[in-house]
Amino acid sequence: MKKLVHEFSTQLQEGLIIGKNHRFVTPTADFSNVVVTGLGGSGIGASIVQNFVFDKLKMPFVVNKDYFLPSFVGKNTLIIVCSYSGNTEETIDALNHAIKMKATVVCITSGGKVSEIAKKKGLDCILVPAGMPPRSCLGYSLIQILYTLNHFGLIDNKFEKDITATIKEMKAAEKDTQKKAAAIAKKILGKIPVIYSASNFEGVAIRFRQQLNENSKMLCWHGVIPEMNHNELVGWRDEAKDKVVILLRNDDDYERVQTRMEINKKIIKKYTPNIIEIYSQGKSYWEKAFYLIHLTDWVSVILADLRELDATEVKVIDFLKGSLAKS
Repeated sequence: MKKLVHEFSTQLQEGLIIGKNHRFVTPTADFSNVVVTGLGGSGIGASIVQNFVFDKLKMPFVVNKDYFLPSFVGKNTLIIVCSYSGNTEETIDALNHAIKMKATVVCITSGGKVSEIAKKKGLDCILVPAGMPPRSCLGYSLIQILYTLNHFGLIDNKFEKDITATIKEMKAAEKDTQKKAAAIAKKILGKIPVIYSASNFEGVAIRFRQQLNENSKMLCWHGVIPEMNHNELVGWRDEAKDKVVILLRNDDDYERVQTRMEINKKIIKKYTPNIIEIYSQGKSYWEKAFYLIHLTDWVSVILADLRELDATEVKVIDFLKGSLAKS
């Protein structure tokens, strides 16, 4: 897993090449809504893209993580199907529903049944390299979502320039990123992480939570500001020295959100002294998002080392899938 995290910038570069070289068989069309369906490491890219397009698309953009699709899906819907393995049962069901509902479908996968169905039905299918844990292939899948949206005229191609700048910065800062990640991991060790971010970076916060779950084998949770100020903040009432709060921040977070974060820190410090602030770097959304993703990915694998655990192993998920296959 360390090797895969280290090669994230290379993966982003390869993702851009794959996206630029794909020739869509589906012509452009007018859509009323967009649905991206996928789960776990295959679906997190959609959550991050959803934050990115929030103020750009003039239509609903829905992230679906289930067997079924919303009832509004129809011939005016663009469905992007994300399954790294191509064999995720929930996503295969959703793909079949999309076909029955006559939606325009684009698949992003490394193969499996999704690729087979796409070929049989003549659907666009963007293939990414196979053989890795889905959570380690975020750079491949996320970028293909962006290229799909660009093909249909829903976003421009400025993301290419921003991600190219990200790759350059990431490579130059790799040693410093690992050093920062090691220091953060030591502060988290032995505690339950609580991750907070602004709403427009929730996808990045979820990614960090999921990486702590799978790589570090740790329970944790996340919340977003301002929403958590209307409920979860009240839960900070008892001594919680076993918790460590991690604030994912940007210098250009909305000013009222920044004010809320400062007030939250004062409140939370009454119950735990363990507060870590991680500021993004870069100018564009993608520079900031990928900086935080790469840094926190490193945190998760270093924590696995500190806990003397194999970051790659996910036997409990394998057991679940095996049990489902028998039922």
